[in-house]
Amino acid sequence: MTPMARSLRRLPPLALLMAIVAQSGCTTRIIDLPKALEITAVETGYFDVGIVDGKNKIVPTISIRLKNRDRLPVASVQIIARFNQIGDTQELGSAPYVRGIGPEGLAPGQTGAPIVLKCDVGYTSEAPRAQMFTHSIFKDVRVTLFAKYAAQPWTPMGEYTIARQLLTR
Repeated sequence: MTPMARSLRRLPPLALLMAIVAQSGCTTRIIDLPKALEITAVETGYFDVGIVDGKNKIVPTISIRLKNRDRLPVASVQIIARFNQIGDTQELGSAPYVRGIGPEGLAPGQTGAPIVLKCDVGYTSEAPRAQMFTHSIFKDVRVTLFAKYAAQPWTPMGEYTIARQLLTR
């Protein structure tokens, strides 16, 4: 008899049951996030941060919703965003990770609440915000979204070009 089997035999029945339940609760299923979740209701643009250091500031922003296409509920998904100027491989900025789906989960076929991700870096100018898009040094921005479930690695979910429009929310 193995040492583990001997130690399990010495446990009272209730403790043994609790150990089995605890062990079974520690396993998480593997979810193919790009197949299980669909990104819907995509809206992009530049959020008006206001005046910073005496200049107007706008930051690239994306708003999405997640739809569960899986046959089981999906819970506890995190989302992050990486922003790059188009044609530049260096990251312009990022958005801190946010809860895409909370621990309460998202049922099959259901769509979650809006998720807004704002870049931590943006454009500043003394010119009116709408005129910033026509400035000679303005570059369009692309955002790449990543999702993570449990201990799985961050998974790319999609890329979107930020529209040249001002957002108020």
